[in-house]
Amino acid sequence: MGKFQRLVIGSVLTLVSSTAFAAVIESTSLVGFGTAKYPDNFTHFDYVNPQAPKFGKITYGVVGTYDNFNRFASRGVAARGTGELYDTLMFSPSDEIDAYYPLIAEKVRYSDDYTWLEIDINPNARFHDGVPITAHDVAFTFDKFMSEGVPQYRVYYEDIKSVTAKSDLVVRIEMAKPNREKLFSFAQSTRVLPKHFWQDKNFSEPLSQPPVGSSAYKISDFKSGQSVTYSLIEDYWAKDLPVNVGRYNFQQVQYDYYRDDTVMLEAFKAGEFDFRLETSAKFWANSYTGQNFDKGFIVKQEIPHHKPESTAAFVFNTQREVFKDAKVREALNYAMDFEWMNANMFYGQYSRTRSFFQNTDYEAAGLPSEQELEILNAYKDQIPARVFTQEYQPPVTDGSGRIRSQMRIAFKLLKEAGWELRNKVMTNVQTGEPLTFEFLLYSPTTERIAIPMQKNLKRMGIDMKIRSIDTTQFIKRLRDRDFDMVSWPFSANPYPSPNLLIAWNSKYIDSSYNTAGVESPVVDALTEQILQAQQEPEKLLALGRALDRVLQWNFYIIPQWHISTYRVAMWDKFERPDVMPKYDLGIDTWWISQDKSKLLPEKRR
Repeated sequence: MGKFQRLVIGSVLTLVSSTAFAAVIESTSLVGFGTAKYPDNFTHFDYVNPQAPKFGKITYGVVGTYDNFNRFASRGVAARGTGELYDTLMFSPSDEIDAYYPLIAEKVRYSDDYTWLEIDINPNARFHDGVPITAHDVAFTFDKFMSEGVPQYRVYYEDIKSVTAKSDLVVRIEMAKPNREKLFSFAQSTRVLPKHFWQDKNFSEPLSQPPVGSSAYKISDFKSGQSVTYSLIEDYWAKDLPVNVGRYNFQQVQYDYYRDDTVMLEAFKAGEFDFRLETSAKFWANSYTGQNFDKGFIVKQEIPHHKPESTAAFVFNTQREVFKDAKVREALNYAMDFEWMNANMFYGQYSRTRSFFQNTDYEAAGLPSEQELEILNAYKDQIPARVFTQEYQPPVTDGSGRIRSQMRIAFKLLKEAGWELRNKVMTNVQTGEPLTFEFLLYSPTTERIAIPMQKNLKRMGIDMKIRSIDTTQFIKRLRDRDFDMVSWPFSANPYPSPNLLIAWNSKYIDSSYNTAGVESPVVDALTEQILQAQQEPEKLLALGRALDRVLQWNFYIIPQWHISTYRVAMWDKFERPDVMPKYDLGIDTWWISQDKSKLLPEKRR
């Protein structure tokens, strides 16, 4: 045998050996980032009251309507809460990042090269109709989502080769390409469907009747498009699991629908529902008054938090011709006079958002570090030069409402992009067409915050038409990417997770999650590197900040604002644990006090 042959055979044997003999790890938890906070024998989460009574009913108000009970349908608007009708294999608590503990699953095994994962199903697990939950249901769920479900699921889990039932209670997930994050997230994000209910139905179509679920609540009553009521299942099989102790303390949860937020607020004050998380500074400052406040029936609270902030924004659809040039997008940023709006409309309650990692260590501040430069230099010719030389900050005004200096900068940018003022109309030099676009919305509250920007744009010769439609039409047009601009939030990012692929990677261009319609090789590369660096904290820190800079300086959005408190108003019958979870308000741990409830008018007890 020649030396070359021995070398090739030796290399093959080494590869086979390293693959065949990958270590098998057995655990009761999965951790995608950091280390698990809770030990194997934990009895409940730190932020719950394990003795909380299960009593009473909570009613919420919701703007809009609904027409079906399938949260995962490709059309229609599903009733609030329908996605939570099905339990997941594992549960992620609200005081940890990317740690998962057993729910339907009992324990897990996986290879340390992340090529496969096996999950043992809890033999006590049941659907609402009493049928056992098995590995066959899990395999069916994966196939159903991949063939008929929402497109985001198919794209995100394309690296999963197969999900098969090894036995009734053991399911095996095999990867076509090793990927720890996607392997682990399957256990936490996939809501297990009952095969016996869904096998003869099209999962992509709306559902007119409530489905068979598996979670703590089931639909007990509904008025189509108007309300939906969930009732706690007394013999819920998982009620005593550590992940559920102290949670799900309301015997009933109801969602009532209203045509707009103003009507809904008045209904709340009149006693039509119990709890309101306020998003409008104007309402919070001026509208929470009346006899029910004077009598102490309704209480207002500002509950501080330190959680990562979502990035609410006016989002450009960069697929539209008018917004393909970053200079145009940057110029329109100068029409937002946040300082005036905050003083005159928001009662000084807000701070300007500047980062896609707001309130985290991953927020890009100052100039790039050496570690960031190592990443960014590879794309030096493809990204704005200011990424390397300036810290991004949104435009700042003096708050007077006069934005002449901002307009001068905007005019300069627009001129560089091929636009100029002609007879007070911003006009494309080559085509002669005016700069005009449509801002799409479904809420009067959103219209209120859009009007000041519309007025400033008009002063710049730009026509922003405001178009208000109902919720159903809005969701359809969002899915179809049939819009120029919308007001929309990007989810909070406590760390650079693979979920950033869904929000920014061009593979998701056909889904509503990549709202801005970004198709950038650099953004694709950075989000894919983030996926690969989940177990490298220092590299992840640099990658997160690098991505933040690239997104900031490409002006895909006009960033809005945030507040570091939960503004909560409620009828005074609730109690909550002493400890609040870091990443959530934790209302699933609250409970109703029977003593306090007795003091309220009868319909709010």
